[in-house]
Amino acid sequence: MTGATARWPTGEEHRPVVIGVAGGSGSGKTTIAEAVVAAAGSDLVSLINHDAYYRSDERLSFEQRAAINYDHPDAFETEMLVEHLRLLRGGEAVAVPVYDFATHLRTAETVKVEPGAVVIVEGILVLVEVELRRLMDLKIYIDTDPDLRVLRRMQRDILERGRTMDSVMAQYLETVRPMHHQFVEPSKRYADIIVPEGYNPNAVGTVTAMIRDVLGRR
Repeated sequence: MTGATARWPTGEEHRPVVIGVAGGSGSGKTTIAEAVVAAAGSDLVSLINHDAYYRSDERLSFEQRAAINYDHPDAFETEMLVEHLRLLRGGEAVAVPVYDFATHLRTAETVKVEPGAVVIVEGILVLVEVELRRLMDLKIYIDTDPDLRVLRRMQRDILERGRTMDSVMAQYLETVRPMHHQFVEPSKRYADIIVPEGYNPNAVGTVTAMIRDVLGRR
């Protein structure tokens, strides 16, 4: 996660610009969001991942936690993310949770995120939740071919999250794919911009230019 250190005057005309970036698992959301941060400057842009807000319940056994449908909106503590965005819009820093995907629990650590001039929030379901959409100034949906998305997810979950190939395939068929069709894909209708084929340098350039234009006018 990237936290900006720049402080901006509070008030509607000077509050942070909030950009939502959604799309299916493995669509390239994080890559595009991080590219925008790098292009616009981490001193101005803060990045928050919806995945950090997965609910954490130590009362459940590991087997019970592993069986949770993590692609359903109920798996996220979105109310905390909504509150954090409201605080950031008001000029206050927030403590973002750190989630351990191997244990399905939050760690004791948090990441301090400052209210940059722009706040990007990305995740598969950020356009599904109406309360999140109300806080966004720009909504982007990354539209990527399903075959490419599943290959990227397998690579990520095996190499970065300690999963087995069998568990990744089972999760994709049992929850990821049906939840994509039920929640993620329909949320595309709320997007202001739809980016085709995943990572797209032109889209990064367009969003970065829009950010600079807004900040320049301010």
